[in-house]
Amino acid sequence: MTDRIEEFRSFRERMNKRILSADNRAIKRFFGVDTLTYEEGALTAREKEMLGLVASMVLRCDDCISYHIEQCRKEGVTEAQFFDIFSVALTVGGSIVIPHLRRAVDYLDRLGEAPPAGA
Repeated sequence: MTDRIEEFRSFRERMNKRILSADNRAIKRFFGVDTLTYEEGALTAREKEMLGLVASMVLRCDDCISYHIEQCRKEGVTEAQFFDIFSVALTVGGSIVIPHLRRAVDYLDRLGEAPPAGA
């Protein structure tokens, strides 16, 4: 597994545990809302993850981009669909999204070389 993927996964897991251990009600509720948002509803979890990926790219959050790429892969998003998602993000966000597009494609490529999370 590539270092970038392992670093992202372990940092995210470690910091989520640390943050939630502070037992702050507002933070716990926000994390809960975030989890609920991506559950099946009028939109599928897959559609919501694709929307999350576009929003993350437009907002230029590399951690969020990496997370949503992993979730989209779990939901069966194909490479062609990823590039459609990337094109929407680029169109909405403009050229400032290009560096994040590069890192997104790099992360996607590295995931292809790595075992799935939890394996």
